[in-house]
Amino acid sequence: MIAPLLSIITVNYNNKSGLIRTLNSIKNQESVFFEHIIIDANSTDGSKDAILLYEKEITFPLYWVSEPDNGIYDGMNKGIKQAHGEYLFFLNSGDTLISNTILQEIAFRW
Repeated sequence: MIAPLLSIITVNYNNKSGLIRTLNSIKNQESVFFEHIIIDANSTDGSKDAILLYEKEITFPLYWVSEPDNGIYDGMNKGIKQAHGEYLFFLNSGDTLISNTILQEIAFRW
């Protein structure tokens, strides 16, 4: 398997609406080989259901887990441990990408 250029790591805790915005932003990206890693801190607000739906809609590699953690930095470290990309990019729940081609534009500059 060829390693992805980019590992996008998303950390979430009980922010379903923000997570959905982030997932939609990533789902609409064009033409870059990336993987998405979602670390959810055992949310109880329906975030897991949003991730399950997202998983059915995408074609790029996805790893996700929902389990208790010790805060945002613990979640980020869990994401790093799962990453296979040459570069890491943290885009947490509620964050969005500026355009559908921004990852392609950044990759072109690398």
